[in-house]
Amino acid sequence: MTYTPPPATLTRPQLTGSFGMAASTHHTATAVAQSVLERGGNAFDAVVAGGFVLHLVEPHLNGPGGDLVGLFQPTDAAAPVVLMGQGPAPRGATIAHFRAEGLDLVPGAGGLAAAVPGAVDAWLLLLRDHGTWELADVLRYAVDAARGGVPLLPQAAAVIARVTDLFRDHWRSSAELWLDADGEPPAAGALHRNPRYADLLERLGAAEGTDRAARIDAAREVWKRTVGEAASAFLSVPHRHSTGGDHAAVITADDVTSFSAGYEEPLSVPFRGRTVVKAGTWTQGPALLQALAMLEPLPDEQLDPATAVGAHTQIETLKLALADRDGHFGDGADAAPLLAADYVAARRALIGPEASRTWRAGAPGGREPYRPPLRTAGADAAGTGEPTVARSGETRGDTCHIDVVDRWGNIASVTPSGGWLQSSPTIPELGFCLGTRLQMCWLDESAPSALRPGFRPRTTLSPTMILDGDTRIALGTPGGDQQDQWQLPMILRMLVGGYTAQEAIDAPTLHTTAMVDSFWPRGWTPAGVVAEDRLGEAALAGLVARGHDVVRAGDWSLGRLSAVGVDRATGTLWAAANPRGAAGYAAGR
Repeated sequence: MTYTPPPATLTRPQLTGSFGMAASTHHTATAVAQSVLERGGNAFDAVVAGGFVLHLVEPHLNGPGGDLVGLFQPTDAAAPVVLMGQGPAPRGATIAHFRAEGLDLVPGAGGLAAAVPGAVDAWLLLLRDHGTWELADVLRYAVDAARGGVPLLPQAAAVIARVTDLFRDHWRSSAELWLDADGEPPAAGALHRNPRYADLLERLGAAEGTDRAARIDAAREVWKRTVGEAASAFLSVPHRHSTGGDHAAVITADDVTSFSAGYEEPLSVPFRGRTVVKAGTWTQGPALLQALAMLEPLPDEQLDPATAVGAHTQIETLKLALADRDGHFGDGADAAPLLAADYVAARRALIGPEASRTWRAGAPGGREPYRPPLRTAGADAAGTGEPTVARSGETRGDTCHIDVVDRWGNIASVTPSGGWLQSSPTIPELGFCLGTRLQMCWLDESAPSALRPGFRPRTTLSPTMILDGDTRIALGTPGGDQQDQWQLPMILRMLVGGYTAQEAIDAPTLHTTAMVDSFWPRGWTPAGVVAEDRLGEAALAGLVARGHDVVRAGDWSLGRLSAVGVDRATGTLWAAANPRGAAGYAAGR
């Protein structure tokens, strides 16, 4: 059996050049990043400028009050570094408090679910330490977008329409920002302006200091103090949450001002002669590493997602890895036992010829897994969860992603999210809301991802880097629980099937829903699979024959992958972007 060939016709070319490349989920962010490169900035100046613009052009998918996970590697660094932009639970976010509020889950919308915002501080930290531009110059693109306005994507307009009643009836500050003068949802393409956020960005750019680093640090302090004071005061008033009840948030100004983004060492596994790099167990990234380790020794024909056997093998492998995610991952958890060769081999041996309908987390080193509630039915409330792919296959949106590489070989891959316009009420003084990442925490002390003050929720954000000698690849996608699931077939097609990145992105994909959803109301679908119709009748019928419950999601619906790469030995750069959703683009030369 030969590996399925790549698509004969691509939606766009894989870009190649030698100067600089950017790819993201929105064409404007890509254009901004490339503009910075053209004006002499490096990859880190560019990715930060693009990241701030993503707050404006994809506000339903990320916001300044959210979080991020990044991987980056300066050209002279021996290994990638994790950019940690995930804030922890506030000091008042205790299980006892949530239980006293009558809750058995952290709500999916509302200020009580807010972790400390971490994205902006992480962007500023990266710029300070690895960029070259002044902050005011980097922020000018976002300021212009906020003042002049950006056309609302059809997806953004649809999200606003979906939460219009919530805004009108309960979140008046959000209605004032996002609905039109008549209190109606705006049309797709309507210009949206956010002058209050522009004012705050200009304050950051005007922060004073003795040198560039000191000015950025001063801006970080302005940001924390301003956001902490405004958010804690506004959200302390009880307001509507996804549960249908009204609660006051517990976040304080001190929670915000005491947090700082940081750097961490990544985790990695070898796969087919390359090294695949992810962030730690406070993300879901190690699940992809475990899946690759399970698949590593299998024959190529079992690693072809376009065949029934390959798709089945991929899905069953992911179900095992994601069960281990939910049974063992959390802030401070040790990934080593989960990636140990003997444990990976034992997990591989569980992949059978039929679809498993059992939640099967393992016990590495005798460590018993946490067993989360397996809820097979869940509510669908406005404003809740990460706006990603519904279990029906319907795509409501997702997160954001941006990759940049420059002529010197600096490279970055960042997935920003949270603080979606529908997360919690807009804070009037700021022009944005806080996120709801705490919904990934369990109200159960025995869970490795339990709600604990000062601990980070186990996020779904999960960028990837791949190393092979002088070759460096940065890639990622939005998609909540699907992020690593959509990256896996892309990696298999590139590293096993020999596809280019653009060929792998364009190829049809699939994912499982047979894992515990990271978002409220935390559902689980035994043997569930969502697949693009283009996967083909033979593969889809083969999955059904093996016992999978397959939902067809249309031809072009799953994933918003992008990637950039560099071969430092030759100086060749490349970039690829996703056509799904008609928003993502790559640019470069």
